[in-house]
Amino acid sequence: MTGEDDFEEVVAEVGERIDPDEAERGRMTEAVADLTERADDAIADLPVSGDVIQVGSTARGTWISGDRDIDLFVRFPADVAREELESYGLEVGHAVLPEGREEFAEHPYVTGEYDGFDVDLVPCYRLDSATEIQSAVDRTPFHNQYLDARIDADLAGEVRLLKQFLKGIGAYGSDLRTRGFSGYLTELLVLEYGGFREVIEATADDWHPPVRFDPEDHGTAEFDDPLVVIDPTDPERNVAAVCSAENVARLQHYARELLADPREELFFPESGDLLGPEAVRDEIAVRGTTPIAVRFEAPDVVEDQLYPQLRKSLAGVRDELGRRGFDPLRATAFADDDAVLFVELEVAERPAVERHEGPPVHVRQHAEGFYGKYADDPDCYGPFIDGDRYVVERRREFETAEEFLASEAIFDVALGVHVESALDDGYDVLVGEAVGELAEKFGAELAAFFDPKP
Repeated sequence: MTGEDDFEEVVAEVGERIDPDEAERGRMTEAVADLTERADDAIADLPVSGDVIQVGSTARGTWISGDRDIDLFVRFPADVAREELESYGLEVGHAVLPEGREEFAEHPYVTGEYDGFDVDLVPCYRLDSATEIQSAVDRTPFHNQYLDARIDADLAGEVRLLKQFLKGIGAYGSDLRTRGFSGYLTELLVLEYGGFREVIEATADDWHPPVRFDPEDHGTAEFDDPLVVIDPTDPERNVAAVCSAENVARLQHYARELLADPREELFFPESGDLLGPEAVRDEIAVRGTTPIAVRFEAPDVVEDQLYPQLRKSLAGVRDELGRRGFDPLRATAFADDDAVLFVELEVAERPAVERHEGPPVHVRQHAEGFYGKYADDPDCYGPFIDGDRYVVERRREFETAEEFLASEAIFDVALGVHVESALDDGYDVLVGEAVGELAEKFGAELAAFFDPKP
């Protein structure tokens, strides 16, 4: 059997696994009809007009078997005040989902369960063009309209394959934790290339970021992102803006893997390993490094706020540890009830003194200022001349990374605002084998850290 035959066989088998059967499609259709009827009845009781439409992958037939998401958008006239839109939207949402709860994205909406499906009731404005949007969700009906006219049953199957592949390699999802490929972006890529295999081959062979697509030839806005797909309904928006360089590279890597060795495991990977405390200590001993972790209570914010702040805080801590000579090797952040900034260090302890170079002696004003500052400092060696400049060896502020992280100096680095508040309430610093304590909650994250893959 040729490699091409292997590829087609694997794709066919995966397609059978992820294609919703008639019974599943029927249950989805019935649930949407019931929910829509409830929404129409609730809208009829309002003092304004409105309608309800189904959007997202279940509306376009690109959903994967087992997905239980139904997205219904309740549209109101563009002249309705924002406060009224939110109020009417919640009223309809609670009427449709009496046991539902309120969530907040750009504005509040109701989410809940109906007949085993996860349902979102989201209010938005009914507009003539996506360029007139008043909130980000207003774009979604235009996305639905654009794709519905272009994706037939065959292309829907191709989209499902690409979605499942992206899920399998950990690159699917536009949330700010994942920073991967959204469903809409996935559909646009399949439209651009014409099928799953064509996307895989182009990604593996032809992509040299920055990669740019402009489906409707808008040709105006410029974006500084590794992948740029101009929204066909809104020329000022890059659909792939959230997609990180790592996830673009990850897709390229695994596209080449799939072409070289087609196998279902790339679509359906086994669950990751968990590391226990003893295994963590063994990894540390083998590597000969010093991991250090800042553990604190996770701020009570949604993930799309939390993870950007964790990344910003991690970068601030890692960079400052580098400036202080502790040589970070690698770093990551993870969270559930607790949050952790985790940095692996090549150097855990530095000498009591550090070298500090001044200006060349011939630069008189600055040189004399430097010399005068340190000449009578009893904690300094020097000033002395090395080459053509003054040098001192002064007392190091922190000899260990632990001392630095446990001090008030941690608040001088660039921290996310909610992370800074959480640290101000208290935190722990774990060093070396003590990071094994994290394994109870974060065994999967530690396993991924100590056994990294593309």
